[in-house]
Amino acid sequence: MADIYIVNTCTVTNMADRKSRQMLHRARKRNPDAVVVAVGCYVQADKEKLLKDGGIDLLIGNNKKRDLVNILEEYLAGREEKTEQNTAVIDIGKTREYENMQLRRTGEHTRAYIKIQDGCNQFCSYCIIPHVRGRVRSRRKEEILSEVKALAENGYQEVVLTGIHLSSYGVDFSQEEKQAQGMEEESGLLSIIKSIHEVQGIERIRVGSLEPGIVTEEWAKQLVQLPKFCPHFHLSLQSGCDATLKRMNRRYTTSEYYEKVELLRRIFQNPAITTDVIVGFPGETEEEFSITQAFLEKIRFYEMHVFKYSPRKGTPAAGMEQQIPEEKKADRSDRLLEMGRQFSKEYRSLWIGNQVEVLFEEEKMIEGKAYQVGYTRQYVRVAKRTDISLANVMDRVRVTDFLTEDIVV
Repeated sequence: MADIYIVNTCTVTNMADRKSRQMLHRARKRNPDAVVVAVGCYVQADKEKLLKDGGIDLLIGNNKKRDLVNILEEYLAGREEKTEQNTAVIDIGKTREYENMQLRRTGEHTRAYIKIQDGCNQFCSYCIIPHVRGRVRSRRKEEILSEVKALAENGYQEVVLTGIHLSSYGVDFSQEEKQAQGMEEESGLLSIIKSIHEVQGIERIRVGSLEPGIVTEEWAKQLVQLPKFCPHFHLSLQSGCDATLKRMNRRYTTSEYYEKVELLRRIFQNPAITTDVIVGFPGETEEEFSITQAFLEKIRFYEMHVFKYSPRKGTPAAGMEQQIPEEKKADRSDRLLEMGRQFSKEYRSLWIGNQVEVLFEEEKMIEGKAYQVGYTRQYVRVAKRTDISLANVMDRVRVTDFLTEDIVV
């Protein structure tokens, strides 16, 4: 039982809202006298509703998380009743400040996630994120490199660059700011990757979700020259049907997307290409869904994250006609998930008989035997049979077969 409960909330779907509320109320139930603090996106999206919730004492929105300790101390000093005045929720759409918070150690000893960008300017018709995270704000290069160097000194060999809309990194910098950071000649993300590549101790650089528009021939040709860069590309798709993409306000066509995938496969050797797909978007007919299925068959992703469309209050899609019934969404989701399992096995099979470089992370018991498990540069999970800990060890192994559905050995 704790005296203070801090819940970092999410609001990307209705289910995320529900889970956030459940966690907050569970905290109150565990200790009725505790201070319960709601932080993050759900606070930003529905502050008025949470102000009326008697189970929550303090609300802290986005771009105020770094001030959490000071806000909490002020609250504890007075234990004031929760009011509009003592909540810390700003107008997120009007700030240009990047909330800089640094990480030096994580629970995962081999891989560290580094946030370099916040906010989004895209306003896809289904998405609440621009409303709760604000406009694009990029972290300065020197701050990123300072964190990366500290992590390298603590033994981390792999960093993953993340952001709300990672492809937009640097677009908010003025020409003078770009020049000062040495970014005026190329895309901001490419510039950051090149700078991190020079940090001693870092052996792998991985990137989070990207928009297909960032992929150009020159961009890919520069990345393939960087040995530390991992050829693992998560390209957001959302639908394989142009009519659906248009209603979603996605800014590409399926033919443009396909060209980007083929470009990556031409320049990199067997790159891992993964994606997100939304099923049951308003107006998605059986014909449109069949077009998406055919497009997915054509590309054959390594992994697909499949989501059932969830209406978000305040977004254009929530008010669209022809909302799809839940049972139809579930059926379409199941069909794509099964397709994804087939594609994933197919991609993992490509590595059987080949030597791969693995950064080991953990020990895992499988059928009573101890295995050391880690990931290749393409994010394929690999196991090695040994009782000796290989945590944070880079090694080359020859893949011979499947150990489980999602692990090769």
